[in-house]
Amino acid sequence: MDAAEMKTKDPASLKAALLDLRKQQVNLRFAKQTGTLEKTHEIRRARREVARLKTILQQKEGA
Repeated sequence: MDAAEMKTKDPASLKAALLDLRKQQVNLRFAKQTGTLEKTHEIRRARREVARLKTILQQKEGA
């Protein structure tokens, strides 16, 4: 989901997406530790997407 798409969604769906991304982050970290993760860039992508989501949530709640 890109930033423009995130801005059009309501806060409840953004929080649900944030929860899903957090779960994905845990799974990626677990896969990295067990040595089964081939695409290590996915960890960075997930971390940045979480930050993007949290920023947009703050903007919506502050407005």
